[in-house]
Amino acid sequence: MKFSKQEVMKAVGDGLLSFPITDFNANGSFDPESYRQRLEWFISHEISAVFVAGGTGEFFNLTLDEFREVVSLAVKTVGGKLPVIASAGLSVGSGKAFAKAAEEAGADGILLMPPYLTECPQDGLVKYARQICDATDISVIYYNRGNGVLEADAVQKLADACPNLVGLKDGKGDIQLLNKIIKTVGERLVYVGGVPTAEIFAEAYLSIGVNTYSSAVFNFVPEMAVTFYKALRRGDSATIKKITNEFFIPFVNLRDNKKGYAVSLIKAGAELIGRPAGSVRAPLEMPSKHEVEQLKAIIARGQTY
Repeated sequence: MKFSKQEVMKAVGDGLLSFPITDFNANGSFDPESYRQRLEWFISHEISAVFVAGGTGEFFNLTLDEFREVVSLAVKTVGGKLPVIASAGLSVGSGKAFAKAAEEAGADGILLMPPYLTECPQDGLVKYARQICDATDISVIYYNRGNGVLEADAVQKLADACPNLVGLKDGKGDIQLLNKIIKTVGERLVYVGGVPTAEIFAEAYLSIGVNTYSSAVFNFVPEMAVTFYKALRRGDSATIKKITNEFFIPFVNLRDNKKGYAVSLIKAGAELIGRPAGSVRAPLEMPSKHEVEQLKAIIARGQTY
């Protein structure tokens, strides 16, 4: 089953979004069987879309052939139950290639990552995104992050030029900027919270109309992630405060020990609950034994919800 633009917007705009890690074996190669089992476990929970080979899934560390295998397996495993969103980016040429591979593999959309390395003017970013949008017929969500942050006027230009642009994911955490974009562009797009450990921003996001976000910790505390999201949507501030104080603040403090831990700790957490996915690839590094012990204690608290 292929999801239409409207169906993708509905799924992405309201409901918990999952971003599975990508499984590697002991030799560092993609492990399809482990990944298949992970996806089956993911979709057994209450989620509204699956974002594969995203930031948490180490898109930046995958070859095009690996990416194609990841997306194909995800589409087959999810089996039309939920939209499958893959990634694209790096340069216009590579972005087009990843978008084409995702479309051919049956993905329902792409998350468009920032360009590689260079500083970018606003008009240049619009051209970058527009050329990749124009190269595919499937839905596109722009990831406003890093060196690819678009201001409100530029988002409006891109939305006007690209009918298949359906959403914007915030990876910057600038609530003023995001509010300006939402007020400027309005319901033409759906908006997704996407800073690392997005739950720490969840209340701020909701206050300006962003109903959902990407949950990386879903990889090892899915029940708690769903509980937190439901509490957020029903306005249960006591539950939100308790989980934030007992789980998310300690986790964010640990995450901030080293750059890249927003991904590395997720893989370590998955191993701690008996669902290992191998190590991250360079330039990322796995946490130390002491940090893993700290993470184990944090997870234990999260599993009580």
